[in-house]
Amino acid sequence: MTETSSPAATGTENAGDEEIAEVAEATEEKTAAPTSEGDLFRQSEIAADYVEGLLDILDYDGDIDELIQNGRPVVEVVGGRLQALVGQRGATLEALQELTRLAIFRQTGSPSRLLLDVGGYRAARRKELGAIAKNAAEKVKEYGEPVRLEPMSAFERKCVHDVINALAGVESESEGVEPSRRIVVRPSA
Repeated sequence: MTETSSPAATGTENAGDEEIAEVAEATEEKTAAPTSEGDLFRQSEIAADYVEGLLDILDYDGDIDELIQNGRPVVEVVGGRLQALVGQRGATLEALQELTRLAIFRQTGSPSRLLLDVGGYRAARRKELGAIAKNAAEKVKEYGEPVRLEPMSAFERKCVHDVINALAGVESESEGVEPSRRIVVRPSA
């Protein structure tokens, strides 16, 4: 898997956008020792409080679960009438996740790899992306030609790369610039 990305904000004039870009850059550049379980739990608590505040403002009902999975904090919001928080193809969810990461950064001074899920969207999308990745791999194996997938978010690309990396005979890499960054699946060398 080859996954590199450019800074999240380019040419923005809004101070909030600049702060979000700084958090995103710091999160991407962070390769230090793993964060302790206590720090991860604290991040999930901060995130849960932030998301709960947003739900109150929006007058939405939802239960919030805090987890630690694969060495990263995860906050899941479950309940009815939450589709507006996901948005089209998860765009609103991605924005909420970045805002929540910013809230964590402001309180801890450390970037977070928080994963926010609403209404099980990420789990369902992960299944869809698994099928897309397997289909692309089958086409590559059958025809021997690279397959370019539609542009995807970083979360979606990671899901596809994970599936492709588990398959023999194919490899994947990301190409392009956000928001048109996509995966190319090709025969392995």
